[in-house]
Amino acid sequence: MTTPRPRALVTGASRGIGAAIARALAPTYDVLLGGRDARSLELLASDLPGRARPWVADLAHPGQLAQATADIDRLDVLVHNAAVAEPGTIADASLDVWQRIFAVNLFSAAELTRLLLPSLRHGRGHVVLINAGSGLRIKSNRGPYAASKYALRAFADALQTEEKTNGVRVTSIHPGPTDTELQRKAAERAGHEYRPEQFLRPESVAAIVLNAVRAPADATVTNTVID
Repeated sequence: MTTPRPRALVTGASRGIGAAIARALAPTYDVLLGGRDARSLELLASDLPGRARPWVADLAHPGQLAQATADIDRLDVLVHNAAVAEPGTIADASLDVWQRIFAVNLFSAAELTRLLLPSLRHGRGHVVLINAGSGLRIKSNRGPYAASKYALRAFADALQTEEKTNGVRVTSIHPGPTDTELQRKAAERAGHEYRPEQFLRPESVAAIVLNAVRAPADATVTNTVID
């Protein structure tokens, strides 16, 4: 009987860091490509080796995740990459802004992890959370976003403490500014010339994720900062 390949779910996989992580995992994992744009996910799946397929879900509505995860009976790696980043100070941010940011950046990660923990425990799996520099230090005009990333960091630490005895490993990765669509839009809003060579490449972040999940079973990469 052939042993099935390990399976990974990557959220926010349609572009940027998420797509790069999916490409890095695809040679050795069957990858579920999480995102909202089915067409983009289908195009990426067709370009990957192995068995990759779209996993379409709107993480802005965590209440819908139970149905979306119902057919995931085994999972070895869960990568929380999806995020929203809205600029703004605490003084300017309405409750609606806070709720939008936290729904994707924290609540969906918490609910998706909870729903998939039985499968992750069974396979002694690995949860990887793509955080940010804002989860370590506050930047001006990013109060609500930074708060969500600090909360995600606390969630990762709590999950690591609670699930260690169940064999589930947890890794937080904090990349510096990375060449993604979010950075391009931020430069446009600020009226700055965008120079991609000044930023990390998504592939560099993906390489760190791959190294973390490939660590020996008796070792956990708990926190990694990428500059």
